[in-house]
Amino acid sequence: MSTSTALAVLCGLLLGTGCWLILVRLHFMRGRTFSDRIEPQLKFRSLESRLLHTPAHNLTPFGPLERILRPIMGDAITYLSRFNIGSAALGKRLARAGSSKSTLDFRAEQLLWAGAGFVLSVLVVAVSAAAGQFSPALSLVSVVGGAIAGYLLRDYVLGRKIKRRESAMMSEFPSLAELMALAVAAGESAMGAMDRVSRSSRGELSAEFTVVLADTRSGKPLAEALQAFSSRSELPPLARFFDGLVVAVERGTPLADVLRAQAADVRDAAKRDLMESAGRKEIAMMVPLVFGVLPLTVVFAAFPAVAALEMSM
Repeated sequence: MSTSTALAVLCGLLLGTGCWLILVRLHFMRGRTFSDRIEPQLKFRSLESRLLHTPAHNLTPFGPLERILRPIMGDAITYLSRFNIGSAALGKRLARAGSSKSTLDFRAEQLLWAGAGFVLSVLVVAVSAAAGQFSPALSLVSVVGGAIAGYLLRDYVLGRKIKRRESAMMSEFPSLAELMALAVAAGESAMGAMDRVSRSSRGELSAEFTVVLADTRSGKPLAEALQAFSSRSELPPLARFFDGLVVAVERGTPLADVLRAQAADVRDAAKRDLMESAGRKEIAMMVPLVFGVLPLTVVFAAFPAVAALEMSM
């Protein structure tokens, strides 16, 4: 395939895509939902202040283009959500990552990443076609694989963010628990100690303390706010810590002793994890030692003897 033919095929694909987008966005081609039909007949007055509304933010730096493509993205997300049975699980993962995005925003980002992978794959195929190396089957697999890889890469990035955040929370937890124990021993209540710790420290766990305090100040009982965070987090030490706080608040057990015991347990768990990690790395270090260093040592030790034997013969 020549360069002009490849460019013609690319222009034809772009023209066909544009015509298809124009066709499906026509008014008579779009099915209206029941809520869209009855919305003009309803009179609704929102009593919520406009200062509390979350401002709409763009997901891409292309503001006008994003506003033009937003209805298409919304339709695509709605269509894909029919095949997605993990919206609740995705919302929990976003909460674990400390993200304020909704599941709709995350799916939109996944579509954008898939579109970026698709565009890159098309560019690679076009360049290879211009160089005279074009295979229809390989090109189709590359384009589809690039889009799927972009879609899955966004989910992988979210998983890595969750792991980094949970690791940071576990490293901060013993120190914050001991600070809370000191504050409680000095006469502070559980909520006051948590407020003092969240104001005097910076980190992921202190940010979660701030969220718990915001829930309690908005009218939710402290026990329910703590149980909500315990259900959000999948870290067993943190879940036990907040469950212990709930029991101490409800039953009036000595809170300082509970906090110190929880901090000691987490430090012991960190030591065990460190020892296990050191054991795994020690075994992994045997591979270069056996297959790299040991053969060279044998060669250096045996070479003088072999050379002496050759000289004597």
